[in-house]
Amino acid sequence: MTDQRANVYERTTRQIIAAIEAGAGPFRMPWHHDGSSTSRPVNVTSGKNYRGANTLLLWAAAESAGYSSGIWGTYRQWTTKGAQVRRGEHPTTIIFWKPVRGADHADGGDDEEPARGRRFIARGYNVFNRYQVDNYEEPAVPTLDEGERIASADAFFKQLGIAISYGGASAFYRVDHDQIFMPSFGAFIDPLAFYSVLFHEAGHATGAEHRLNRDLKKRFSTHAQAIEEIIAELTAAFILADLGLSCRPRDDHAAYVADWLEALKSDTRAIVTAASQAQAAADWMHAQQPGGKTLSNASAMGAA
Repeated sequence: MTDQRANVYERTTRQIIAAIEAGAGPFRMPWHHDGSSTSRPVNVTSGKNYRGANTLLLWAAAESAGYSSGIWGTYRQWTTKGAQVRRGEHPTTIIFWKPVRGADHADGGDDEEPARGRRFIARGYNVFNRYQVDNYEEPAVPTLDEGERIASADAFFKQLGIAISYGGASAFYRVDHDQIFMPSFGAFIDPLAFYSVLFHEAGHATGAEHRLNRDLKKRFSTHAQAIEEIIAELTAAFILADLGLSCRPRDDHAAYVADWLEALKSDTRAIVTAASQAQAAADWMHAQQPGGKTLSNASAMGAA
């Protein structure tokens, strides 16, 4: 690895840690979402996701009734949108926790069960699914044109030989199938968001037994999954930098790994190991390219 590449990787790692420490705000999946999928139930007026037990309640209701939409609202909320709940439709009851007057933060409320030590009253609210109302037009969802794909990144990924399936509502790698599942290209907010997620999932795939055989359980125990996610995120940042697509991680990348900051703080060498493993993953990807030198598992993992 050249000094220039080493400097890029070191700088990328430092920036991710700094962004996590500074706080990057809430993470949002980097693809458009109009609530049409039942996997992320949302409120029709606020656009916010339902949380906690209400997510489970709405999942169950949608599954039972066969709804393919994740958009929900109260009778009044649908009315404000110019829609009308059809006569005879049965509502789904969800829970809203309202602070008792005089309690801390008494000006707000939430649909997720509050922590102990605060006084709340649980109230039931009836909501209806988008398929239970008339006169509602689904919001238009912007889509990327296939012409915005980046040929060099597509060619780089193709050489990895990792199976991929498009069209789902989320992105993940299934080790039992050795396959990446992704939303369609057009669903993402911009091309870089697509390739960031694609190479994140490819980063996971490098850990498969027949590739780098990455096993973090002995080294990190309960934090193994957290470190694996950080490795995948660093791998994506490294590869994007190598492809000239990005020189620094986006803020939402930092927000994504912020949930695992505890793993970094509990082990002062965790980030060094994660960066080393990500380097091995990036090197493996480069080795699959035309003219690339294949790395053995031993040499790829030895730096960790």
